Amino acid sequence: MGIVALNGLLLSGCTGIPDGTEPVTGFELNHYLGQWYEIARLDHSFERNLDCVTADYSLRDDGGVRVINRGYNLTEQEWNEAEGRAYFIDDESVGRLKVSFFGPFYGGYNILELDDNYQWALVSGPNRNYLWILSRTPTMESTVEERLRQRAAELNFPTDELIDVVQDHTCPER
Repeated sequence: MGIVALNGLLLSGCTGIPDGTEPVTGFELNHYLGQWYEIARLDHSFERNLDCVTADYSLRDDGGVRVINRGYNLTEQEWNEAEGRAYFIDDESVGRLKVSFFGPFYGGYNILELDDNYQWALVSGPNRNYLWILSRTPTMESTVEERLRQRAAELNFPTDELIDVVQDHTCPER
């Protein structure tokens, strides 16, 4: 999920899931851990002008997930980073977590589609204002990305508003 995208979710204080959507089942956290690249997202002020966005997930000592979101403002040439923590809402085999970057406030993190090999994911927040297409690599096969955009459209997300995130040679070393 985008660099500070979760911050906006947290302000809403909602750990819900968009009506008519379901999180993936058979989820295995250990396969999901590691680095993900943001390929596309819906626009929000807390992520505006950020490209080269990644999310890194690792285990916490308390059984939760450490989340490090980073994005680069190509115009201002500066990184923006946020650290948070995530916990399963229900069963750990369901791709539905709550994430916090501010004390006790949590936002929903819902994995709606996930590659069998954990190479790409379609993630939403608690409602249809939050959507991300994530990949293990900085670029995604166009047919896969188109399929995820189509699936999001079927789920009534405003896919015509998706922003393509720059993930190319203009991104500085992380």
